[in-house]
Amino acid sequence: MPTDKLLREKDGALAWIVFNQPEKRNAVSQEMWQAMAEYVAECEKDDAIRVVILRGAGDHFVSGADISQFKDRRRNAEDEAEYRRISGRGSDALAHLQKPLLAMIHGVCVGGGVGIAITADLRIAADNARFGIPAARLGLGYHYKGMDKLVHLIGPAHTRELFFTARTDFTAQDALRWGLVNQVVPKAELEGFTREYAQKIARNAPLTIKSAKNTVEQLLKPAQERDYALLDKLMADCFNSEDYQEGVKAFGEKRRPVFKGR
Repeated sequence: MPTDKLLREKDGALAWIVFNQPEKRNAVSQEMWQAMAEYVAECEKDDAIRVVILRGAGDHFVSGADISQFKDRRRNAEDEAEYRRISGRGSDALAHLQKPLLAMIHGVCVGGGVGIAITADLRIAADNARFGIPAARLGLGYHYKGMDKLVHLIGPAHTRELFFTARTDFTAQDALRWGLVNQVVPKAELEGFTREYAQKIARNAPLTIKSAKNTVEQLLKPAQERDYALLDKLMADCFNSEDYQEGVKAFGEKRRPVFKGR
């Protein structure tokens, strides 16, 4: 259900999903996860939205799960399974979004915040961002799905370092070196840079981006699990589209193409 702790803002071709619990450094509650799936579905259905951006309100991105709910809602393995069902629905919605998903990261990005960030296709960090996964300080376990994605992104050695040390002071430059983030910019320039970056993406052909996004996702799977028929269809959709004709025409006329996603 909707909650004022998670906001959706539309700005032309961009949509912002805002974690809005700054008094807890945007720790994510169960209610916020419940709202996430609904917000992502709204972004998916709105053809005017070309790019979705995750951000945190105030001085931080996301500090992880709202630990104040652990006592009542994550008391044991049975509770954890229910919590994971709810949070998994929101996380899966982000992971399966067919539009480009960016994470704009500043301040704290730890624990579940890292998990949320890696659902994005691209991550842009301020130079003041700090990263870590302090699970070993709490004694909790991490689901293999999230760890699998992290291992694919930054490799097994850096994943072990995050979990074994439980440090929360890895810098934006550490994250850039590992491949956890794509860009690092001064904090004062973060929002403007991210907005401009997203708008550049939004001007490109949506069907081409959708094809590329799905192709990358499929290529991360073992060869026997890949849906090659889907990838062939997505590529054919590009060549059969009005946008392809517009792109070729605009190139010949030396102007910027106007893509419609069809």
